[in-house]
Amino acid sequence: MKYHIITFGCQMNISDAERVSAILESMKYKKTPNVNEADLIVITMCSVRQSAVDRVHGLVQKIKKLKAKSPNLKTILTGCILKKDKKIFTMPTGRQVKDFDYVIDIRDIKKLPKILAWSNSHDRRELTTLKSPNDYLNITPKYSSKFYANVPIMTGCNNFCAYCVVPYTREREISRPAEKIISEIKSLIKNGYKEIWLLGQNVNSYKDPSTSFGAAQDKGSGQAINFPTLLKMVNDIQGNFWIRFTSSHPKDFNDEVINALAIGGKITPYLNLPVQAGDDKVLKDMNRHYTSKDYKNKIKKLRKKIPGIAISTDIIVGFPGETKKQFKNTVELFREVKFDMAYINKYSARDGTAASKLKDNISIFEKKRREKVLTEILKQTALEKNKKLVGKKAIVLINENRGKNYFGKNEHYKTIKIKSDKNILGKLVKVKITEAQPFILSGSILPARSEAEDKT
Repeated sequence: MKYHIITFGCQMNISDAERVSAILESMKYKKTPNVNEADLIVITMCSVRQSAVDRVHGLVQKIKKLKAKSPNLKTILTGCILKKDKKIFTMPTGRQVKDFDYVIDIRDIKKLPKILAWSNSHDRRELTTLKSPNDYLNITPKYSSKFYANVPIMTGCNNFCAYCVVPYTREREISRPAEKIISEIKSLIKNGYKEIWLLGQNVNSYKDPSTSFGAAQDKGSGQAINFPTLLKMVNDIQGNFWIRFTSSHPKDFNDEVINALAIGGKITPYLNLPVQAGDDKVLKDMNRHYTSKDYKNKIKKLRKKIPGIAISTDIIVGFPGETKKQFKNTVELFREVKFDMAYINKYSARDGTAASKLKDNISIFEKKRREKVLTEILKQTALEKNKKLVGKKAIVLINENRGKNYFGKNEHYKTIKIKSDKNILGKLVKVKITEAQPFILSGSILPARSEAEDKT
């Protein structure tokens, strides 16, 4: 039996899909990249943005055609799903599914063997003994890469930002025990992984819930294991690898987190810190619990502690009630902070959120205009920063290839294009930057040098 997974959304959804793969492969299913060959199609969807939901709707007709050709084809919808979206894909009775055979909460993927009538009772018993919502994270994933890995340290969110559905799709925050996180990462490093992503909806609020390290304390220091402590523990693991993390909330991004980032080592000089808006009234309406001044002060501290750190952000344009004057404050913040990258999103109402009760009074044309304004500023600042890298050396982890063209990320999470006749996928290579564009750099591989030469 063959399965095919289609994933939409963030890295957490990718990580969830890896756990689905692990369960299916333990049931002797084999993964196929060709959806037309599949006996089972699993879609890991995302209700956070309407565009992702629309893409699932777009797949429905294709799935119906596949089912017409293969009546035994089974389909499962899981992931980060709002109740409203579940209803859209499910018949009114809640028993017969409209567009999919099964709609499953991601925390219930442990039930897949039972749902698919798996006969191996012993392994099924192991999976069905999982009780709490966090238990699905204890399923060892089938990693989709052999050189970088997503490691969830927590799931859920307590912040209830006015526009966000995460507290409704993933519920309240639950942290994984530090001991399990460290054990997973040590195993990955032992198997040659070069990059570890620590994942959570708000990693800054991580707190070890276990007593395995002595009443949730770091042995030796007596300090409770929070996110900065966890970062240091991961950094102390032996091996040659990079540490990255996402996502951070500015209200919890304090001096302790900044100091942990500043220790360097395996912790890369890159941070995504979503600001969402540059106007204090809009930030208050969004329920973000910080001001634009607070945000800018944190950036100043970061750049003082870690010169050269690359900073990206997330932005929502056209939030209900955002005036042109308020948007100008976001423009000014963009010009002042000079981000390396920004992920700019046009506001769309999400059912059940506080903002969904507000009138979406910004036209799509105005949202697009605002998006374009910020994109043009971003292009200028990103190009300005990237030009300073031309002629300099960088270590690049190669994560993609298209023929002889290879693409990877440096420590600052900037995309670098390299040509190579050799297969360098998954390798850490030293390059010289030769060309700069706003969102991509080009480089050439440097010849191998001795340690003595590297020190000169």
